[in-house]
Amino acid sequence: MKKVFNPFIYMLMLLLGISIANTFAQTAEWKGTIDKSVKRSQAFKQDFSRKSPEGAPNVIWILLDDVGYGATSAFGGLINTPNLDSLANQGLRFTNFHTAGICSPTRAALLTGRNHHSVGMGLFPHYYLSADFPGYNGYIQPQKGTIAEVLRENGYSTYQLGKWHLTPDAENTDLGPFDRWPSGKGFDHNFGFLGGATDQYKPDLVEDNQHVTPDGRHLNELLTDKAIGYLKRQQKGAPNKPFFLYYATGAGHAPHQVDKVWSDKYKGKFDGGWDAYREQVFANQKKLGVIPSNAKLPERNNYIKAWKDVPADEKKLYARFMEVYAGFLEQTDHEIGRLFQYLESSGQLQNTAVFVIIGDNGGSKEGLEYGVTTKSIRFGADNITREEYKKFVLGEYDKIGTKEVATVANYPLGWAQATNTPFKFWKSDANAEGATHNPLIVYYPKGISEKGGVRNQYAHLIDLFPTVTELAGVKQPETIRGIKQDPLHGTSLAYALQDKNAPARHTQQYYTIFGNRAIYKDGWKAAAAHRPNSLDLFTYADEAKTVIENDPDKDVWELYHISDDFNELNNLAAKHPEKLKELKALFDAEAVKYNIYPLIDIEYAAQRFKEQQARQQQQAKK
Repeated sequence: MKKVFNPFIYMLMLLLGISIANTFAQTAEWKGTIDKSVKRSQAFKQDFSRKSPEGAPNVIWILLDDVGYGATSAFGGLINTPNLDSLANQGLRFTNFHTAGICSPTRAALLTGRNHHSVGMGLFPHYYLSADFPGYNGYIQPQKGTIAEVLRENGYSTYQLGKWHLTPDAENTDLGPFDRWPSGKGFDHNFGFLGGATDQYKPDLVEDNQHVTPDGRHLNELLTDKAIGYLKRQQKGAPNKPFFLYYATGAGHAPHQVDKVWSDKYKGKFDGGWDAYREQVFANQKKLGVIPSNAKLPERNNYIKAWKDVPADEKKLYARFMEVYAGFLEQTDHEIGRLFQYLESSGQLQNTAVFVIIGDNGGSKEGLEYGVTTKSIRFGADNITREEYKKFVLGEYDKIGTKEVATVANYPLGWAQATNTPFKFWKSDANAEGATHNPLIVYYPKGISEKGGVRNQYAHLIDLFPTVTELAGVKQPETIRGIKQDPLHGTSLAYALQDKNAPARHTQQYYTIFGNRAIYKDGWKAAAAHRPNSLDLFTYADEAKTVIENDPDKDVWELYHISDDFNELNNLAAKHPEKLKELKALFDAEAVKYNIYPLIDIEYAAQRFKEQQARQQQQAKK
């Protein structure tokens, strides 16, 4: 048995005059000898430092928020992102990459390398968007260790910048506990915001384990300055130590806010509307090779008017919403560019592996029909008629994108489908590719010889954790800080970096958000849109609310052969009922395995929201 140093026994032996030479000679941790006299003792230096594998790369993860497949110019969009373009043109574009379909689930899956329900993040860590079931409690447990924890244990410095959105409401004050703050999940330092959205000029800002006061500058600028500051300090103090930088912007999530110098660059560029935008982007995507050459553009969604039928005053309003969103994203790209300029000037870029996830989900539908400025009808919060709301928003034209808008300020629904080109639907509709199919850029000069390559292998967020550990030469540990770790669910993409023709190794994946659900297996996908959908609950005071039966067993399943029909235009459920039955059974099996059931939907969340508001009002009266 290994001997353990016990200071009480040691002092007792000294007092009794018992010889202690060689007493600890057999310990694994320390191999010296101890005697009363230091001259007769033999020292042995123990190395408590964490060392990284020789040549291990720096790692940067960049995660944009609420950005669809067809938004950025890097994937054919009409929003200029020259720095993302440069990374893609010198690296690889992954065209078949997938997210969880909404904020917190995506981030939980990304950082843990595990499916989001299995880590308790079926939805969000907020009271009204969580539930007291294993898959939805919002508390990531220590046996689901993060990539930051693993890399830090292997000699990396670890930094988190920007949006976190993984801390339960009960733990988000400066009193802690900090187990589910970035510092409790493996990051040496963090700077950003804990929630899902924040004002870009007055962010709810935290640094390390406390809230701090912002200085009035735009959040994107603050994040990049802080990131560069972290890396400069590391270059000075430990130039040979690799780093992991997780840079998660608030852009382009609501509120859409940016200085006019950026939004005015797009004056008039969206006057042609969302229909023209979709057609132009679709053509660009074919030229880039990021969609199949024989692809077809889906029809406009039934919720959205044809641009030609939109009244002139509304066209002006809607175009301005998109000008602001575009300026917001271009400014974000500029700040990302500043970070890479520093890396290049400091000589660190060649040995840095960069993964840029363009969107934690597709474009956001939360702006609804007319867009949102300073107030919204979410969950029926405002007792207002359709005409009253439209008149209100039309009068807010000059406030769009400014410091005056609310944290829910968002563009209209038509732009959500446009920026999601070539897909149907949008954020949180996890049954559809429009929610879960996002671009990935991988840039690694030292590890990728092909420049501007395209990769079509099926992949998911949970694959990036094992990809990074493989590139870094690091093994997934059995324990972290003494806690046994659950297995990862992802598959490393390192194989695809070198071989564009290699068959995909990630062959099966489920998706579930607000009861909308799907299962992918070997090129086939079964999917069901759950009702009520979030759009069904956004109503005006003068309109009768349709009663929708909330029964998952009555949801209608569809079937698609994704390998041949990547944007889900041909429903094959009637043609292949046995395949649909097989996939539905597989989904049920996955649901049991990963704690997906019961399905927590938007109606449940709306009820919890109202209950929370009622409690807060009662407390305010006391």
